Amino acid sequence: MQVKTTNETRTILPEIDLRKVPRHVAIIMDGNGRWAKQRGLPRVEGHRQGAESVREIVRAAGDVGVEYLTLYAFSVENWNRPKAEVAALMRLLRKFLKDEIPELQKNNVRLQAIGRLSDLPPEVQEQLHESIEATRKNSGLTLVLALSYSGRVEMVECVHSILREIKLGHLDPAQVDEKVISQHLYTRYYPDPDLLVRTSGEMRLSNFLLWQLSYTEIFITTILWPDFRRKEFFAALQDFASRQRRFGGV
Repeated sequence: MQVKTTNETRTILPEIDLRKVPRHVAIIMDGNGRWAKQRGLPRVEGHRQGAESVREIVRAAGDVGVEYLTLYAFSVENWNRPKAEVAALMRLLRKFLKDEIPELQKNNVRLQAIGRLSDLPPEVQEQLHESIEATRKNSGLTLVLALSYSGRVEMVECVHSILREIKLGHLDPAQVDEKVISQHLYTRYYPDPDLLVRTSGEMRLSNFLLWQLSYTEIFITTILWPDFRRKEFFAALQDFASRQRRFGGV
């Protein structure tokens, strides 16, 4: 594993066992609205500050050799928020996708996305496609954005896909097992997460990666996402490194 040592990492890296850095980290980025409310600011300002945390955590993950970083950026349920907030979020997402291309290229990050991407506004879909294409040859960290994502919807679409293959005669029903199901999920190209981080102290999965998180280690912090930066991320990795993963064994 190649690790980039920077001035920001030197003071804390000795406390992390780099042999136990998770291959795949998933994050439920929660608390943007509360962060803004505590400061008497519009909710969208919390989302803007949250974007700064995304930028820093992407850098930090690449620095320590994390291979995959999946961020729960926008859920299917989030479409039910006030129209003005959703519109602001979509504008912010489009701007982030455009502005981050140089940063992603600089750090050799490959951008990917999962979810019902066709739900996104056309201009956001266009920018997402452009950003993915611009970074597709990068060989470092793979950054996966979960957009208009729902774990239950993913499972329903997985079942429909398997049924279509059975109907076409491409798959024997008796062959359907865990491997086949995994091959029909949005995440079929990625390993299951080793570590799930949730900010803001909430104790729930919020319909995120319900199949993939079966044996994932979970780290909950009360820190709100806009305040979750490199130091907090490394604390989560340090906690992960101290655990013994048994996968149901002894």
